[in-house]
Amino acid sequence: MKRFILGVISFAACLMLGQFAVANASVKVYNQRSTALINHPSRMRVLNNSKVNYVKAPKSFAHMKRTNHINGMKSYSGKGVTFKTRFLLPYPGKDNQPWGNPQSIAISKSGYMYIVYCPTNLNNEGRIVRYDMKRLVQLGVEKDPQLLQSTYVKHNGRYSDKQKEVQKAIKVGGLFDTGHGQSLAYNLKSHALYMWRDNETKSGAPTSTGGYIQHISASSLKPDRAISFHLISHGFIHGGHTLTFDKYGNAYFWSNPGNGVNVYKGRISAHHVVFRRTDQVFKHLPGTHIQSMGYNEKRGRLYLVADDSVASFPAKQLNGHGSLTNSSFEWSGLTPKRETEGLTFDSTGHGYLLCNHDPEVLLSTTVY
Repeated sequence: MKRFILGVISFAACLMLGQFAVANASVKVYNQRSTALINHPSRMRVLNNSKVNYVKAPKSFAHMKRTNHINGMKSYSGKGVTFKTRFLLPYPGKDNQPWGNPQSIAISKSGYMYIVYCPTNLNNEGRIVRYDMKRLVQLGVEKDPQLLQSTYVKHNGRYSDKQKEVQKAIKVGGLFDTGHGQSLAYNLKSHALYMWRDNETKSGAPTSTGGYIQHISASSLKPDRAISFHLISHGFIHGGHTLTFDKYGNAYFWSNPGNGVNVYKGRISAHHVVFRRTDQVFKHLPGTHIQSMGYNEKRGRLYLVADDSVASFPAKQLNGHGSLTNSSFEWSGLTPKRETEGLTFDSTGHGYLLCNHDPEVLLSTTVY
């Protein structure tokens, strides 16, 4: 779904006492007493990253035909890259569940692919589905992508033996409070899954000025603990609706409070969250809607995704007061204009691009 550009929201409230609470009888919530934001506003400087082009979101996105076996996306400008279909995702989902609105993607070291689905008929609710990529390839979905896409479509009232085998490679989590659902991320160091719960009104406005990060259980594919906190800076709160981790366990998100791209770097532990706004503001945004953030371990780069526009830069150049220059950036404008929802990477440096209409994951043909 489209992401409205986030602005800063006025906030004045007392900090909550640090203590454990129980939400929904199964999620342990830690209410963080101290602010989660370390900020040094006097050090901020604007970086003219003119290599990044702003791409306005189209009025309507391209839709792929259900009969297509292989789709492709490639750059029409900027850094060259080509993506080709890796997985045509199941549609419909298990028991006719609406899996038509994927919002984020994460890939674990063990080769599991996690997709967050947020049905448009539900408000701030969704589920996580886990795919065993190695097993799916063994079953032949690479050569016949529609085998996965139609795995929950019965023929003559029953599933074939091959469909049943494919279904065994898929684990379906239950519904829970996801918020918009764009921020599922895998911590490369701790091997844990995290995501923000960023609940919104139907117009896209946040329902709360607080931050809430959920740890996702690998067995239930639902939250088992969470941290409630506030990102406070001179009376303002900056919401985080994207998330990624580098190989050292550092967490990142980005936003646009009205002055350009602000990148935040921090740490997430079992009971505590801390972020700092890094010292460089990027003048040029990649596009209209904030969709995703990714990290490529092979190249050590962070990626900002805004629909079909992708910008990247070296993560290490955020350290200290920041050493990024315009030459540090790479940018790709992609075609056709599909609604790109997420970008993540495997250990070889190849990118997995999550797209909507119809849902699929495309893989870069080269290291990206």
